[in-house]
Amino acid sequence: MVPDDGSGTGDRAGTGGETADEGAALLDDLRAAIGRYVVLPSEEALTAVTLWVAASHIQPALQHAPRLAVVGPTKGCGKSRVLDVLHETVSRPMMTVNTSPAVVFRIIGEDPPTLLVDEADTIFGPKAGDKEDLRGLLNAGHQRNRPAWRISGPEHKPTAFPTFAMAALAGIGDLPDTIMDRAVVLRMQKRKPGEKVAPFRSRNSVPELNALRDRLAAWLTPLRGAAHRLVPPMPVEDRAADTWEPLVIVADLAGGHWPAQARAACLAMTRNEVVQDEQTTLKTRLLWDIRRVFGQQGDQGALRSQDLLASLVQDAEAPWAEYGTKGLNAYHLANLLRDFGISPANHRFENGRQAKAYARNQFLDAWARYCPDPAQQAPAGGEAALARRAQGKPPAPPFETLPIGPPGGPAGPRPTR
Repeated sequence: MVPDDGSGTGDRAGTGGETADEGAALLDDLRAAIGRYVVLPSEEALTAVTLWVAASHIQPALQHAPRLAVVGPTKGCGKSRVLDVLHETVSRPMMTVNTSPAVVFRIIGEDPPTLLVDEADTIFGPKAGDKEDLRGLLNAGHQRNRPAWRISGPEHKPTAFPTFAMAALAGIGDLPDTIMDRAVVLRMQKRKPGEKVAPFRSRNSVPELNALRDRLAAWLTPLRGAAHRLVPPMPVEDRAADTWEPLVIVADLAGGHWPAQARAACLAMTRNEVVQDEQTTLKTRLLWDIRRVFGQQGDQGALRSQDLLASLVQDAEAPWAEYGTKGLNAYHLANLLRDFGISPANHRFENGRQAKAYARNQFLDAWARYCPDPAQQAPAGGEAALARRAQGKPPAPPFETLPIGPPGGPAGPRPTR
């Protein structure tokens, strides 16, 4: 059922005095307010967050509930501040850091809350524990009519619990692919010197943001019927179109410069994620190839940077000879490995000479996580052939068991919050 308190045509004022013609100005005000409190990665990201907040006020009219993935490489990137701002502007916010999954299942209904999840690694990471139900809800709730069935009540009857709800999730590092693929992704960074934000103080900030929230509700609630009927032309396809459609619907309802601005943001941010996916795949390929080179060299304790580079570039089946403008170099190699906590250092070899080199033990944790021993995780049938084609040459089996566990010590960085 889609609530429609008015004609849905945008011809009249809402209960708060906002007309559809004033929607563009209201979104401008919201965009400016969000930009005062957080530094987002780009102008397109600021546009996306503004539209995501507004879309939360028409959730009952939507077919898809886009996730907002607020991720960053370290603590102090402003992820929690984004959630603070969202909490005061979205429709029916619900923080879920320490919330029981059973509570969330019972609260979601025809007019669902907007879920705000901080420290998302406690749900998706190794510390997830008994939160499988909440993880399943967040995966399923992107699309309407994907209920979770549970035995409920004293008569133990099978009961369907709705899962459909918009959700913003903040955490260090990328979230699982099942979330990222259904999300508008904000890749937060630490503020540079000179980038200023207004202090977030409850006495002043909350009333200002709550006033914007109330204006959004007054404008958009009567337009839920119109939003339900809209089928906007989209600049992307498939799941990206499902995720961005609610944001574009809001922009089209607002009019003015927002329809074009929303579609430009959609194109820019989805293309950025395609590049991120390609880089992730490339980095994994690099780990496989380095593992092979170490195996070919007898698994020495360290390899000179120049020797490792030469072996990588000489592989005709690998992309490294054509990487960049003149092939993979020492800077490229260090940059690609940085996210794994791997870097070159001075190393003394048997002849007594020092050189920049990569120690083998630095790779053990990354190898265990991203390219585990094929003998332990061999793909079946056609998948094995596909894996061999994707990787070029299969890596040599390791000469010892690689440690599998949380990163720490010299083998890898320890994530902090």
